[in-house]
Amino acid sequence: MSVSIEPLIRVPLAELQALLQQVFQRHGCSEAVAGVLAANCASAQRDGAHSHGVFRMPGYVSTLASGWVDGRAVPEVNDVAAAFVQVDAKGGFAQPALAAARQLLVQKARSAGIAVLAIHNSHHFAALWPDVEPFAEEGLIALSVVNSMTCVVPHGARKPLFGTNPIAFAAPCAGHPPIVFDMATSAMAHGDVQIAARQGEQLPTGVGVDAAGEPTTDPQAMLDGGALLPFGGHKGSALSMMVELLAAGLTGGHFSWEFDWSQHPGAKTPWTGQLIIVIDPAKSTATPFSYRSAALVEQMHAAGLSRLPGQRRFIERELSSDRGVSVTEVQWLELQGMLERQVDE
Repeated sequence: MSVSIEPLIRVPLAELQALLQQVFQRHGCSEAVAGVLAANCASAQRDGAHSHGVFRMPGYVSTLASGWVDGRAVPEVNDVAAAFVQVDAKGGFAQPALAAARQLLVQKARSAGIAVLAIHNSHHFAALWPDVEPFAEEGLIALSVVNSMTCVVPHGARKPLFGTNPIAFAAPCAGHPPIVFDMATSAMAHGDVQIAARQGEQLPTGVGVDAAGEPTTDPQAMLDGGALLPFGGHKGSALSMMVELLAAGLTGGHFSWEFDWSQHPGAKTPWTGQLIIVIDPAKSTATPFSYRSAALVEQMHAAGLSRLPGQRRFIERELSSDRGVSVTEVQWLELQGMLERQVDE
């Protein structure tokens, strides 16, 4: 099946981010919330993570219009223990909750060697790597998990229960960009399935099932009453279960099946929880951790690995820095339309 290629334009990152912020504010976000979300969305687009970049904006706008999420929520940060911070996102987005608690989290990690941030009553609709990469840039190790809406059938089960439940990790590496990966525990991220359906592509076997529970390679069938499968069978399923326990069970957030958005047509953002663990490696060994990381990277290259996890994003980032961030002409016009659209008071 032939797939049409949409014309691309390139815009400066600052221009794209400013436009996104205006759109978020136009549709009900406070200036502070809009700034955090715009930076996240623009960064994903810059790095070529298109399933979590501008592609997400219609979902953000329809969710805000539905009243499902509070775009003006002010997170409540609670210092609950020597190495534990809890944040009530107040029905708002998770990224502003992280931003509100970030300084305290870093202070605790540097003091105790490790610290945990538990976010609940939150919505996460973006790439997860921007939540952890900044910690690695400060010489820290970070691990984050977030659960999402029910759309994945656990291994050996008959119906969906888990979300795509991603895991993100970041660590400093001497002489190199941080080691960063962000992966769904499903065989494919939900956004990538949506993009494949929009472009009329077929997917590999093992990604999902149709409404009857039968294997399919048709992404639209997975979206229309079907479901995704975990990657690696029982192994991905076990990791997805772990994410549910850490991101929802431990934080006090909703499990993937515990919220009902049926009364909010247009809602797209999962109302769940997020856990972030930050470690200060300076407390560990005499040899700086970043040099140990670099030694591992060198051996991985020596073993024949041509590209590290997350490396494609850094290549795209450099290209975007030189030429501007790529968006399709249709997406750019859609963003302009969102800015001009009337919003019901």
